[in-house]
Amino acid sequence: MWERKLQHPMLSNASIKSPWSGETFGLNLRFLLIVTVFVANAIEPLIHAMPEMKALFLWIFTFHMPLFVGVTGYFARSNLFSEKGNRILRQIALQYVVFQSIYSLLDYLLFRVPGVTHSFFVPYLLLWFLIGHLVWRIVLRVFIHKGVKHPVLWSIALGVLVGFIPFGGAWFAISRTFVYLPFFVIGYSCSLESLRKRVTIPIRIIGALVSAGLLVGLYLLAPQIEPIWLMNNMTFNELGWIHDGLSAIMLRFAIYLIEFIASIAFLAWVPQRICAITDLGRRTLYVFLLHGLIVRFAEYFGLYQHVTSGIAVSLLIIFSIGCTVLLAQPIVRNIAHPLIEPNGEAVFGWVRRDAWRQRMKHS
Repeated sequence: MWERKLQHPMLSNASIKSPWSGETFGLNLRFLLIVTVFVANAIEPLIHAMPEMKALFLWIFTFHMPLFVGVTGYFARSNLFSEKGNRILRQIALQYVVFQSIYSLLDYLLFRVPGVTHSFFVPYLLLWFLIGHLVWRIVLRVFIHKGVKHPVLWSIALGVLVGFIPFGGAWFAISRTFVYLPFFVIGYSCSLESLRKRVTIPIRIIGALVSAGLLVGLYLLAPQIEPIWLMNNMTFNELGWIHDGLSAIMLRFAIYLIEFIASIAFLAWVPQRICAITDLGRRTLYVFLLHGLIVRFAEYFGLYQHVTSGIAVSLLIIFSIGCTVLLAQPIVRNIAHPLIEPNGEAVFGWVRRDAWRQRMKHS
């Protein structure tokens, strides 16, 4: 049965009824995931020079986006439909236009990141998530309206088939959007309260060992693994897998299996009670949309030229965690609210009124 009980994935202000509730677990998880997002983007410039950073980067990529998409689906359960759901779709679209413009302009003038296409049809790096979020909501609404049976299996099939598209996977973020669609569907249909209850102490110990073992294994295998395999932003042709379609399908399934195992194992690290990070988990949208600017400016000002030792890397990671906490503070929301959460109703209302005035003028 499809459940719709909770609130917008990154904008929720609902009170937490119990220190042991599923929502508490979800907010704690969301904050830890946005920490890993920031850390992964911060260490990415180092992965080709430092094997340890490549292993950490690969480890993070096995779970952080699958879980982040999953928890986004979970918090979408109360606002997928009705006018509230439509309003969220409009706001996501407006957020994309605003931040695609900001990041693209700064990249054109300052950052000059290699390989970036400045177009509204190609999301700027991390902004693919906004396109994905928009599409996931629309696809899931279609699934539910049409009464699609086994939506997880259908979404996995779409995640595999998207690898065969005859154009670049970055256009409209189509590759990542459909590869991660199954996790959004799973998150929407699961109960974090039930999941939290199943994460008992023995399970947490096993999960922590599996998660740590995966990190060690990735360190040992890092020279043989290409990071782009786990980024899911390329088609099979772009990855060089198209020569054997069956092998490409099996590789996509293998990556899905690794991501599923890594995601379940990572849950062992998530606190279940209300704690210092719970409230911060309400404002992960602010961290997500703003942290890329910090990373890009760090590269622009040559910070990474000085990150050449273990101590410097440790300080970089601590800095990333500290910035995550800072960007999740209420004061940041108070200041950046008009930019991060623009009034979509006012903007789209103005567009509709302007279109009506133009029609009246011509008539």
